[in-house]
Amino acid sequence: MKMAESRNCSKGSIMAFIFFFAACLASGSSTAQVPLLMWSNKSLPPLASPPAGHITSMEELAAYLSPVFGSGSHTVLLFLQDKLSKDDFTLFGGVFGNKQKSAFKNLEVALQSSSSSMSFPALEWTGESAIPTLLQEKLGASPLLVDADTLPHLSLNTSVSNLLLINLPYCSNSLKSCEEVLSGNDEIIGNVLSSLKAKDVSYTAIYTGLQPSQVISKSSSLNQQVGRTLLQAPGVDVRPPMMFNVSGAPCIMLWAQSLLINIPGSSEWIDLAAQVPTYSGSMCNSTNSVLVLNFENYTLSFSMSQRLYPVSARNWFTLDSVQLQVRSTGQTGSFIGSRGIYAPAEYSFRCQSVSSFRDALLIPVNKNSTQWSLNFIDFQIQGFGLSNRTNFSYANDCAGFFTAGIWMGLITSLLMLIIFVYGLHMIMQLNTMDRFDDPKGPSISVPQSE
Repeated sequence: MKMAESRNCSKGSIMAFIFFFAACLASGSSTAQVPLLMWSNKSLPPLASPPAGHITSMEELAAYLSPVFGSGSHTVLLFLQDKLSKDDFTLFGGVFGNKQKSAFKNLEVALQSSSSSMSFPALEWTGESAIPTLLQEKLGASPLLVDADTLPHLSLNTSVSNLLLINLPYCSNSLKSCEEVLSGNDEIIGNVLSSLKAKDVSYTAIYTGLQPSQVISKSSSLNQQVGRTLLQAPGVDVRPPMMFNVSGAPCIMLWAQSLLINIPGSSEWIDLAAQVPTYSGSMCNSTNSVLVLNFENYTLSFSMSQRLYPVSARNWFTLDSVQLQVRSTGQTGSFIGSRGIYAPAEYSFRCQSVSSFRDALLIPVNKNSTQWSLNFIDFQIQGFGLSNRTNFSYANDCAGFFTAGIWMGLITSLLMLIIFVYGLHMIMQLNTMDRFDDPKGPSISVPQSE
């Protein structure tokens, strides 16, 4: 009887831990992460409770799975949902006491009835194929795609390891609400587990996501406006900077979200940043740097130089010229950038927009170049002082410290302060009466004329 009570207490503590992490807010780290639930009708090795906010790496997960699948044959069920995050449990798991509307009823029953279970609330997401590949490596078996309908008719050879993959949808592109989709997935999990119990097969089940999900709240599914939220935005893939190396060390670096060009006689804008360039023709030394980007039909070159300015007692670099050439026609457009594109030699230069036509920082050299249009979005370049570093130095931004908005605010505040001081001065100059009429004494006589 005591053993039964201890077993129920253990299961209750496991469920409390499972739904405690679901109620936790995402940590402050910008690392993408997915939750992973694991349960088995066999014993799983214990794991020390991680500190708050800890993100489990794939190496830590691999180290934990090694003794689990170390010897013998194993049957593993991998429920791989298109997207999943801790916030899905928070919104749709009934973790605030409303168990009747939980979208994970079968999952809760499976965790409660399993011999042991383990949870990883924040598993580092390194790619969609990371977890299937890891399991395939540990089991030495290729994944077999099954579903709840075909599994009862599948003959499993339990003398070898089996990796059964069950794909589950998410509500991103579904006409159904997230709660309906997750409830449907929970029914699939229940049916699959029932099929294995009918076959009397020992198994280990894992429930996780291909990638983190951007949680859609219930109010948004009803086309209602969503208020403030602390949910982490999905990460955005950022292209690496274009880098010219000399003797294995970086010499010139350039990054831009877009390198938009428009050549004469064409209305189409071409984004060169979407292409991968070669750097033949580039060079750099202590005083001059030339970055040549050779694309499919275009050559874009940046010429920079640095020299000492006695007034500031430091070296500054300038982007002397930008040249664009169309190799198929031989047309060339040249621009001067030294008037507005400069920074201390050990800094990089950055600007949200470097263009040749609006608030132009690139000035056409001749009349022919005025027919060309360049527009570099989120542009950053550094031609000196990299010294084996692969990151940009501190950026000298083209936006001045005192913008038009700051000047408007300062002038308005100064005007209001002047009005306030003037009004206070006028109030302080008011004089009150220093003599009053005494009803018992003679009346005060005020002469009407001098």
